[in-house]
Amino acid sequence: MHDFQESLSASHRASDLPIWEEVYRSAFPSFCAMVDHREDGEHQRAGIDRSVVLQNSKQILIDEKIRWKPYDDIALEYLSNDRTGAPGWVCKPLRADYIAYAIAPLGRCYLLPVVQLQIAWSRKGEMWKATCPHIKAKNYNYTTHSVGVKPSELFPAIGSAFRVTFTPLESLKEASYA
Repeated sequence: MHDFQESLSASHRASDLPIWEEVYRSAFPSFCAMVDHREDGEHQRAGIDRSVVLQNSKQILIDEKIRWKPYDDIALEYLSNDRTGAPGWVCKPLRADYIAYAIAPLGRCYLLPVVQLQIAWSRKGEMWKATCPHIKAKNYNYTTHSVGVKPSELFPAIGSAFRVTFTPLESLKEASYA
């Protein structure tokens, strides 16, 4: 049984871990600083746990997730609250640029680009719900639903969202573009 206040407290403890700076310095070579957004406010309500600031002042918004057991999958939350029907983070509108998904005992963090992750979910989510292990997190009045997708299956789906096909120009009439 999950308790929101306990989960929030654990999340705050996790945000103090040194792994996050190590991850962001490694992932973003022009890392300059990072800002923790744990306090209740606009960032938290938008699902932003941290901002990473690059040397050129670009700000990257990150939603951090951590798992404390050595799982070999990535739990994609598709239903946050089964009582209200609230969608999970893999399919609801997010302001975050990345989900930083750390598996603490493995020393591994997956940076999931949100837009491409959600495109992958829209294309393959129903298949994953039918073929991947279901993960149910019971809370006091509701259950959160996720599916565990192997990185070897998830990352090609994310990668395909970076490639877009369009009608080749030679098959269109040149006159319409002259």
